[in-house]
Amino acid sequence: MENNKLKHNTESMQTANQPGIYKLMVLGVLICIVGTYARFAYDSWQVSLASWIVLFIGAIIAIKGVFKILDA
Repeated sequence: MENNKLKHNTESMQTANQPGIYKLMVLGVLICIVGTYARFAYDSWQVSLASWIVLFIGAIIAIKGVFKILDA
């Protein structure tokens, strides 16, 4: 029974459970939501291009958080 506790309290688990990583992922998802809503705001190619860029940046931020967890 003691060995199970030790497996769940490793350094990688503590690193993966840091709140900063999850805040980064939530920020990325919120930026993606803004980019998605901006796609439907107006019917012009400039706004569409800007919304795709915002969506792409948000996705990169969210994926960065996921890779921080996987790296731990």
